[in-house]
Amino acid sequence: QVQLVESGGGLVQAGGSLRLSCAVSGSIVSIAAMGWYRQAPGKQRELVAVFISGGSTNYADSVKGRFTISRDIAKNTVYLQMNSLKAEDTAVYYCNAIIGTVSAGARGYWGQGTQVTVSS
Repeated sequence: QVQLVESGGGLVQAGGSLRLSCAVSGSIVSIAAMGWYRQAPGKQRELVAVFISGGSTNYADSVKGRFTISRDIAKNTVYLQMNSLKAEDTAVYYCNAIIGTVSAGARGYWGQGTQVTVSS
């Protein structure tokens, strides 16, 4: 069974920083992609930043220059460093990974979500 466990959310003032972590555990054969999405109240879930095949990264325009995604391949962990936070970054942040397992092949998995609240 695959699990994605997120940590690092919280309450921060505008202009501040937070670092999110997402650790993947379980019977993993491969990880094709791994990254972060967010969902604000009343809005659709949107991509924030993601590692795709070959190690390339993709960022939402709204976070470019402020957020940085990184990973520790040995630990199956992905991080999101969020700087210069704005009130509009307030959302539940979800970790997502495309993971291959022996039993289920490759499919997408979601973490439970971690709340990020930025006060203005």
